[in-house]
Amino acid sequence: MVDRPAARVVVSASLAYDMIMSFPGSFKDHIIPDKAHVLSVSFLVESLRKQRGGVAGNVAYSLALLGEPPAVVGAVGPDFAPYREAFDRLGVDTRAVIDVADEFTASCFLNADRHGNQIVAFYPGAGSRVADLSVADLVATADLALVGAGDPAAMRRHAGEVAASPCRLIYDPSQQVVTLPAEDLIAGLDGAWATVGSDYEFAMLAQKTGRTVADIVTRVPLVVVTYGEQGSEIHHQGTMVRIPVVPAEPLADPTGGGDAYRAGLIKGILLDLPWEVTGRLAALAATYAIERHGPQEHVYTTDEFVARFDRSFPDYAGRVTVPMLQAPAPVAAG
Repeated sequence: MVDRPAARVVVSASLAYDMIMSFPGSFKDHIIPDKAHVLSVSFLVESLRKQRGGVAGNVAYSLALLGEPPAVVGAVGPDFAPYREAFDRLGVDTRAVIDVADEFTASCFLNADRHGNQIVAFYPGAGSRVADLSVADLVATADLALVGAGDPAAMRRHAGEVAASPCRLIYDPSQQVVTLPAEDLIAGLDGAWATVGSDYEFAMLAQKTGRTVADIVTRVPLVVVTYGEQGSEIHHQGTMVRIPVVPAEPLADPTGGGDAYRAGLIKGILLDLPWEVTGRLAALAATYAIERHGPQEHVYTTDEFVARFDRSFPDYAGRVTVPMLQAPAPVAAG
């Protein structure tokens, strides 16, 4: 029997399937504004893809590619078996992912027309049970724990448990900023060692809590703001570093890019790399994700990643090496 080393990273956020549909026309051609109060529409889609997704799943996937398979916390349905098998092959620890017999795994149904307009429905399913789980034992031996977008009650509980432990909390409410009450957001930030979000999400956060980025950087040691194609900023204890993007070859789907960025950020933190190197590692991880349709469809070897890092950032060539990105070997149980 083989045991995995204890995970240095714990990820608590959504686990879901993404059902991606493509409509070859335009939604607006099928909607009569004057009849919106009795709306009844049906779209014949030309494609349907079922893909692994969810914030926790996406972050965990890229962390595994970077040699740092984490422990994931979640609640899933009986349809999760193929997802779990894929993560087992990657070395991701899913022992804290519980099975709920009478609910399907959370699912996102997304239909996009040829103009990029989207109609989305999200079914939380088994994910609504994750608040019943404690992460206290897991984080007691971990270095970092990311509490990301998921069930609001679970986010509240898990952020509090991490903050009360020696483990460093990365509080990442992202899409849930609009849903979470101000008191939850403030409590999460007050217990955080780091927080990450897009400039839009930080603007929403300021609107709900009264705390701007300028306020947050005085309270949270590490604050990371992403600006899409404009790159990102890393604020750490009074210093700020600007990070450029790595151009996509080609840009296929922006979904999951932010999650892959977070994985790269976590890897750089664990390696204790300078922030200008950590940010560039994160930027490259994000680019790999957006070059494929689906947040867990990209693949690369450690050699490929390091070679592309050196090409993309010649001034930092040699600062990320293959051994840094190799996962620890499993050990035989005694």
